[in-house]
Amino acid sequence: MTRVIARLVVAVTTLALLAGCSAAATGGEARSTAATPEASATPGATGAALVDPRTITGPSTAAPVTDIAPIAGTAKPALPVTLTDATGASVTVRDASRVLALDIYGTLAETVVGLGLGDRLVGRGSSNTLQIMKDLPVVTQNGHELNGEAVLALRPTLVLTDTTIGPREVQDQLRASGVPVVFFDPKRSIDTIDPQIGAVAHALGLDALGEKLAKRTADELASAKADIARLAPADESKRLRVAFLYARGTAGVFFLFGKGMGADALIPALGAVDVASTAGITGAKPAGSEALLATNPDAFLMMSDGLASTGGVDGLLKRPGVADTLAGQHRRVVDMNDGQILSFGPSTPAVLRSLADALYRPGARG
Repeated sequence: MTRVIARLVVAVTTLALLAGCSAAATGGEARSTAATPEASATPGATGAALVDPRTITGPSTAAPVTDIAPIAGTAKPALPVTLTDATGASVTVRDASRVLALDIYGTLAETVVGLGLGDRLVGRGSSNTLQIMKDLPVVTQNGHELNGEAVLALRPTLVLTDTTIGPREVQDQLRASGVPVVFFDPKRSIDTIDPQIGAVAHALGLDALGEKLAKRTADELASAKADIARLAPADESKRLRVAFLYARGTAGVFFLFGKGMGADALIPALGAVDVASTAGITGAKPAGSEALLATNPDAFLMMSDGLASTGGVDGLLKRPGVADTLAGQHRRVVDMNDGQILSFGPSTPAVLRSLADALYRPGARG
């Protein structure tokens, strides 16, 4: 994703997520699940693909990655810091003792943890699935809608956020109450990982640690890509043709993610072809029969809760056009934790490894 959201994701993805997810059964057959990879890079190749990945059938779930390892044991913010945030506002950060990091992807909180300030997080949004945050109070409602009263009750000294979560009125109310609120660029892609880490680190007075975390992530990313290159077919004509499907429930929230939605960065990094972008789809396009058959992917990538909300694989196949695609005929659906699959932060190298296992050798590590 070179240009993720600003308006389209806020208007489509955020709105869809506000609807929440219903717990529904997944497909009837046994699902393969790759073992959980470490958040830091694992040396060596993950192994060669034993078969043409286009012949693999059945669904598989990519294992959730472990919490990101902090770059330093004890981080000491150098504050105050005055900065101009993504909205053009001048913000002075004087206290990072009680932090809320809230965005639709969970990226900001993940970065705070990676910088060594995970113990200063006092609440979480529904996208924050890190183990270190599991016991923190949730400050969102109806999916990803900020609850202003819940936020203020936690007495935050700093809020890190972006326009992927809202409503904006709540964030403005926080500022009006005297809480420093720093907005970051809402775009997410592999290319934004480095600057995003730097921006979060600067707001926390941790510039040097930000540089170290960005370098470690870049090194891990290069290692993961090298290992994935040994799994994916070298012949481009044999590479998996993959579509990212976004679903919430069994009604109208059903989209193909094209250019600018994250999938256009994620899928190529997995050594596969993003069929939606190749077909010229930009943003989120309704996944009707015509669009599905025109792209005709070998496999679908989905968020786990989204897949469950639409009735699992069996429910997905009942949607018009899905069963007619190669992916539908082979029940080839790969799902992963909603808060990780498109987060594009310090854990991205581990996310890529987990997804690659699920795509190319499901069950190999199970």
